[in-house]
Amino acid sequence: MNIIIVDDDKLVCMSLKTILQAEEGITVLATGGSGPEAVRLYEEYEPDILLMDIQMGGGSGLDAGEKILKSHPGARILFLTTFSDDEYIWRALTIGSKGYLIKQDIASIAPALRAVMSGQSVFGNEVMARMPELMKQEAGADLSHYSMGEREKELIRLVAKGLSNREIADAMCLSEGTVRNYLSVVLEKLGLRDRTQLAVFYLRGRGETDA
Repeated sequence: MNIIIVDDDKLVCMSLKTILQAEEGITVLATGGSGPEAVRLYEEYEPDILLMDIQMGGGSGLDAGEKILKSHPGARILFLTTFSDDEYIWRALTIGSKGYLIKQDIASIAPALRAVMSGQSVFGNEVMARMPELMKQEAGADLSHYSMGEREKELIRLVAKGLSNREIADAMCLSEGTVRNYLSVVLEKLGLRDRTQLAVFYLRGRGETDA
């Protein structure tokens, strides 16, 4: 896969380039240091994935990501940052990024890139831990265009809150096997791969689920 790395810390850029190019199948086409540079590089190279920081001196990665996604809706943008602020996470979700990782977990970057290439959304453990708090602040996805029963809607809400299958089973008075069956059906109806994508779908906020 061909990627671009954008981070205003040159040492971080070079370190990431060295680490990722040592991985089989990953080629770093270019590196940059600001939001505007990310936009320019994306237009020039149209990489498979743009790996980008959020807070940069020359311009926000979130602003750049939003601009890129307006012109290229299929762009795969993976944010890599030291910040797990709710505001940043929420905006990354709503603009349509494919993931949000915390820099400390360097070992997760290459697997995350491969997951994004396979069509998954990737959010680190620290970010996923913030999801329940975000749930209190934002409306869920609009499921009115899908054939969803009330139990399926409730399951989606509980998955987005970060509950395990066992916890969902207890909350809905169902067996874990039934929860797994419901989850499989819901994922198929929405065309999603896994519970992480389901949580992201819900948290992007497209209106009330009860519409």
